[in-house]
Amino acid sequence: IEKQFAVKVVQHMETYWKILQFKRGSELKLTKYDDEILEHFKKDFPEFDPKTTINEDDMKSKEGKERWRKFIMKYEKKIEDFNFGAMLRSNPAFEYGEKETIFAVRMQFYAIEIVRNREGLNDWIYEKAPPESK
Repeated sequence: IEKQFAVKVVQHMETYWKILQFKRGSELKLTKYDDEILEHFKKDFPEFDPKTTINEDDMKSKEGKERWRKFIMKYEKKIEDFNFGAMLRSNPAFEYGEKETIFAVRMQFYAIEIVRNREGLNDWIYEKAPPESK
């Protein structure tokens, strides 16, 4: 079961990267609830700066976990696999890598990547992608 879980998480990461190479993040919609997720995230995490590196210790501290849990649970009946694992880049300026990747919950991934996409912080991936991936 653990191996299947890991495979699914890696497939999600690879698929998302390929999509970002094929289409600018600023033109991408991750869910049919992107606007709602964005508004809710900005309200619950007003201090979040999508341009900076995520502090994983803050995110996974007792207080951080509680804040995120409250946020995530609002999507329990709306988003499939809302609490499934996902790989999240700690900073939008970097590709996925061992030191640049955080294990997160799917809703954390959606919230943070929706903000990054809306602000054009992932567009560089499309611009840098080889022509054959477009």
